[in-house]
Amino acid sequence: MTSFLAIKRCRPGKFYQVFRGVRHCDTLCAPVAERCEPFPGAVAATVADVPSRVRIVTAWMACLTACLLAGCHPQAGDKAQSDAAAGAGVQSTELPVLKTRLVQVKQQRWPHIVRSQGSLVADDVSQIGATVAGRVAEVHVDLGDRVDAGDQLVTLDQEEFRIQVAQAEAALHEARAAVGLGPDTPLESLDPTQAPAVREAKTVWDEARLRLERARGLRAAMAISAEELDQIAAAEQVAAARYASALNAANERIQQIRVRTAELDLAKRRLKEAVTVAPFRGFVAQRHVAPGAYVQVGQPLVTLVRMDELRFRGSLPERYAAQLQLGQKVELSIEGFSEPVSSRITRISPQVDELTRAIAFEAVVPNSDYRYRAGLFAEARVYVDEQRTALVIPASAMWEFAGTEKVFLVVNRQAKEHQIVAGQKRGQLVEVLEGLKEGDWIVLDAATGHAGPVEPISTEPVATSGQPVRDEGSEATVTGG
Repeated sequence: MTSFLAIKRCRPGKFYQVFRGVRHCDTLCAPVAERCEPFPGAVAATVADVPSRVRIVTAWMACLTACLLAGCHPQAGDKAQSDAAAGAGVQSTELPVLKTRLVQVKQQRWPHIVRSQGSLVADDVSQIGATVAGRVAEVHVDLGDRVDAGDQLVTLDQEEFRIQVAQAEAALHEARAAVGLGPDTPLESLDPTQAPAVREAKTVWDEARLRLERARGLRAAMAISAEELDQIAAAEQVAAARYASALNAANERIQQIRVRTAELDLAKRRLKEAVTVAPFRGFVAQRHVAPGAYVQVGQPLVTLVRMDELRFRGSLPERYAAQLQLGQKVELSIEGFSEPVSSRITRISPQVDELTRAIAFEAVVPNSDYRYRAGLFAEARVYVDEQRTALVIPASAMWEFAGTEKVFLVVNRQAKEHQIVAGQKRGQLVEVLEGLKEGDWIVLDAATGHAGPVEPISTEPVATSGQPVRDEGSEATVTGG
């Protein structure tokens, strides 16, 4: 098969091309929408037996020769056609008409949302410590066990505590017997003046008073001397003092009974506290002791975590401190869970951290089914201003090129590239910070758009779904993402 080299020249403004083994170049020049024709003096040669390297060099030399001889000037016929077209005011190439849907830029409800990263923390984390010292006899729980309030956690050896209870009971019985109080007789029924020792002292005192009265009568009759009267008076005073002493002793014994009663109650309490129970319903996060270990008062036995409610704990930069308020809406994206969790801010720190220059806040996360674990990472979207509005367009109407955001702005049914400054993207919506104003029309689908004349298919204001916007302030226009 014989191949040839031919140098063809395209229309004005095009470049020279070398075609090998082709008799017609119409299809190869199709991308430039021009017809290629050979110019006079084109070189053709039979190269069946010429090496490929020689053919390539020969082709480039022929191309250079043709350029020097003919230049890039149009042919006479082509120049005449171009002049005729210019005189008629008709462009040589027309852009195709773009049939597409348009969207109108509008102000929509666009809450000011600030993102914050944090973790879920347990509502209560408590290290349950030993109330009394002793040796561990049994541990009833282990890691991950769920317990209710009152469930046994750790039991200490109770033998020593039982002995202390018996000792306190014996001391109490002794104190009650000292004042003549029976084991079942309430202490409040005891009258100190009716105690045996008090009654005895009272009788002696009464007798001394009677003797003193008689002695005073006898002294008036000069039947006894003054010395004898003084002796009788002194005996009466001694009897009165003994009665007061007996009464004080009775009151002391009553108080001693109260002391012995308190000691017995304390011994019983120690016996009871030898068994440590859960103070609230939760899960065992850590077990700190094993049977046989001796623990001191306050030493941790078990770490218990309350899981009924968790708290998201995050922080925002200090510039939002004035906008952060209790009750503001929070949407949480929890690691490992696809569905978001809605909550409200329940606690705000009263001060800004001086190191991080951030203010901490908390939001309650219901967890009655215990599906979330304390310590999970979460990201919060805090609605610091739910009533804020902004210019919003569908994300499909924007495209990026060389690091800039652009749309196809339609003016007088002509679409042109238009640069904008985009803000946050939420779902299928994008906030426009600069470059557009309310009422502008843009191409809905930038992927299929181009500059040129536009024939709108639909010119209704549309949302991301392509349907007319029913309420520019509705929540549906801003949620997502």
